[in-house]
Amino acid sequence: MKRLLSIELQKIWKNRASRILTLTYFILLTFLSFIASIKFDIGPIHIRLADQGIFNFPFIWHFNSFIAAFLKIFLAVVIVSMMANEYSYGTLKQNLIDGMSKKEFVASKVLTILLFSLISTIFLFIISLILGLIFSSFNEVSIIFSRMEYLFAYFVKLLGFFSFCLFLGVLIKRSAFALGFIFLWFIFEIISYAIVIHNMQNKALVDKIYDFFPLMSMWNLIPQPFTKLNAVRTIGKQIGAEDFKNYDVHFSSIIIVLAWTAIFIFLSYRIIKKRDL
Repeated sequence: MKRLLSIELQKIWKNRASRILTLTYFILLTFLSFIASIKFDIGPIHIRLADQGIFNFPFIWHFNSFIAAFLKIFLAVVIVSMMANEYSYGTLKQNLIDGMSKKEFVASKVLTILLFSLISTIFLFIISLILGLIFSSFNEVSIIFSRMEYLFAYFVKLLGFFSFCLFLGVLIKRSAFALGFIFLWFIFEIISYAIVIHNMQNKALVDKIYDFFPLMSMWNLIPQPFTKLNAVRTIGKQIGAEDFKNYDVHFSSIIIVLAWTAIFIFLSYRIIKKRDL
């Protein structure tokens, strides 16, 4: 296991583009602290995010997990390129010639995905903990370490998305086309959802169906946190819109994304096993 992971990390680190993208991702995660200075002017209402308690425990776990998830595209490019380069540079065939089995090859990619997801989650935990200790109005240990299920949801979200990227990298072989397909699939889910919900006019049923779609299921892992902000709730009350949204991380969403993760990894292995390399 250690040998397989070491081989993959060397490939990534020796690739200049992958190295830059990986470093950029973690650097951007540290910039979450700059969110504190963002201000919004909504008519006579002036909102400064830092004053809305976004860095208060335990809300910070929810807010930072949601925001940080958007940065995963940087590592997605690394994952897709990691697989595409195997075909472009012939390293896949060379690894097999050197004695690595196809099962070990896929395992090395999966281990890399697991490592990226785990390190990203730990890094987010450290950044959020530091910001919370500096800005939070609550410092009780029981409050600080409550509602941390959002970090687990973040880990599962990365795991599922990176597995999707790995599968497309194996299937399509070209990083640009694989990334393009991710974007097209994203557009497909959004447009088809809008069309179906317009024709069926049964939002609850459509939501249940689309909860099983790959990207939609990953999106559902961490509900948007903005309507939990005091300023947004105040505006909502002024216009007569009460907030009845459920902000919990649902076990069913975790299971669905983990199922897709297993499917993507299995399909990646089946393709490589049957493909003439």
